[in-house]
Amino acid sequence: MTNTTLIASLFDRLNQNQLALSAAVEELSNWVEQRGSAGIANNVRGVLETLDENLVYIRQGIAELTVAGSLGQS
Repeated sequence: MTNTTLIASLFDRLNQNQLALSAAVEELSNWVEQRGSAGIANNVRGVLETLDENLVYIRQGIAELTVAGSLGQS
């Protein structure tokens, strides 16, 4: 495994963790909203939107590192 492949794999796992945490936080914001704190829930969802926006760049970076790693193994 090349360093580039290792880095891509690491970033992929970190991305999976981010997605799992986002899903958990979204569930908590739904729970908060159901208990009457819509403002707080909306604030949380706003922050989650930033994570979603960054996801495109994270996935692109992982893909590029994966390709670079596979080219380095040739």
